[in-house]
Amino acid sequence: MNQESKTLVCGTPRFGSTALQQAAAGNALAAWQQLAAAPDALQQLLAVRGNFSVGLRDASGAAFLAVDRFANFSLCYRVRDGQIDFALRADDLADERDEIDPQAIYDYLYFHCIPSPRTIYKSIFRLPPGHCLIGQGSEFRVQRYWTPSFQEPRGGNFEQLAAEFRAIVKQSVADQLDGSKPACFLSGGTDSSTVAGMMREVTGAAPQSYSIGFEAQGYDEMEYARLAARRFGCDHHEYYVTPQDIVDGLPMVAAHYDQPFGNSSALPAYYCARFAQQDGVSKLLAGDGGDELFGGNSRYATQRIFGWYDHVPRALGRYLLEPILATGVAKAFPLTRKAGSYVEQARVPMPERLQMYNLLLRLGPDALFTPELLRQVDRGAPAAHQQQTWRECEAGSELNRTLAFDWRYTLSESDLPKVVGTTGLAGVQVGFPLLSDSLLDFSMQLPLDYKLRGLKLRWFFKEALRGFLPDEIITKKKHGFGLPFGVWLASNADLGALARDSLYGLVERGILRRDFVTQLLEQRLREHPGYYGEAVWILTVLELWLKAKKPGFKL
Repeated sequence: MNQESKTLVCGTPRFGSTALQQAAAGNALAAWQQLAAAPDALQQLLAVRGNFSVGLRDASGAAFLAVDRFANFSLCYRVRDGQIDFALRADDLADERDEIDPQAIYDYLYFHCIPSPRTIYKSIFRLPPGHCLIGQGSEFRVQRYWTPSFQEPRGGNFEQLAAEFRAIVKQSVADQLDGSKPACFLSGGTDSSTVAGMMREVTGAAPQSYSIGFEAQGYDEMEYARLAARRFGCDHHEYYVTPQDIVDGLPMVAAHYDQPFGNSSALPAYYCARFAQQDGVSKLLAGDGGDELFGGNSRYATQRIFGWYDHVPRALGRYLLEPILATGVAKAFPLTRKAGSYVEQARVPMPERLQMYNLLLRLGPDALFTPELLRQVDRGAPAAHQQQTWRECEAGSELNRTLAFDWRYTLSESDLPKVVGTTGLAGVQVGFPLLSDSLLDFSMQLPLDYKLRGLKLRWFFKEALRGFLPDEIITKKKHGFGLPFGVWLASNADLGALARDSLYGLVERGILRRDFVTQLLEQRLREHPGYYGEAVWILTVLELWLKAKKPGFKL
């Protein structure tokens, strides 16, 4: 069979060896071709820095595919007509014959995205972060070339480490500037404020900052963005998203992704990027990564509290505490009921403990999905996927394992595709300076208690930037671009109609049970709009994507 060669090269890779650097001076493709042909290709791939996605197939059909540590640029592949085909998007590889994978729908409701290597299509796969594919036709292997590895020293010189950290952050920001108008997202959180401040230091000029607000109590954090903008002399811009923006923009944003994608901050991120593009900005810097590299999410402290239960003598826990707290009498009183909940969660091993409040599991797969869908899925597949990711990390501590776990699911599978996708839709490039290789390597060598000191989140990051960032931002709680979707559903008729039509559309496709949708919209949403609004959002996005890409799909 005749084979056709094919190449795909994206990103800004920096090669490790002198020979590859010289080859890349002409163009990156020449360096990648030389690396792919090398007998030690995996070792040389490990030395490549920067963000990249590369796919090569020569005239013989031999293929080499690779993505960087966080899969900044996705890369999908399939075997078709006896050869490996690839593209940045799954839907670029699909045709009308490709079937929707029911397991992917189940995974989507579990994760709010479809983690690699699966895609929404049965025969198309996505290369996981830090992985490569080598082979020919159906004879190929996908393997990990980079694994998170933590050193976990017991101590360090704070002043020296803080100075090194600030220098790395500043250089990482400088590396992302491309000579165009310097601009950044600015939520008013620690990460985006740090990027804005470093842009000012690097350029000596006022960076353009862009923020999103919401006219809903408890959701608007614009005051912190304004505080950071004043501190660093930003030329600050604000856009307030409205319910009508969701009605107008959500079908377009949902259809832009190559598969269903349920991160609810995608829509405000799109409006923020579009606002910047209309202002003449061609590239935005984002602050993603600081929490996951340096221990900034509240669940890290929560899991440490659960870990304390491991120090309770096993006999005391099993034969006294657990039986007492499981009784009906204990559950009748708030204090003992809370203690019982703590023990129940503490007994669950990681990473399963992280999913005890998983939305799909709380709603109940049997109550949500039709029997037709459930007959075609493995309910244990998402948990098995997470267990494998947990085992692959090289760390002695639960905290660092949890960080690496989040690098996969929070960053690579959710936050980065969100920002890359929505900025791409708006016609703007994006850079992630807080995810530079140098800062990632630095974070993996930090003492454990520099990330979580007692229950103080991202202690080192904040202390190293104390005096640089406003104190109010250092002490504020994490927020970001949270969307008041559930709150607005009850008050905006057009938004309610969009959601209702979408959910009953999934009923007609044989995915959801009708009684579940009716109860969700007419009862649960009214009782807890914030919590159940997330479920409505995820399901609405699924239907809008199917309507755009597979309108005739039914189970």
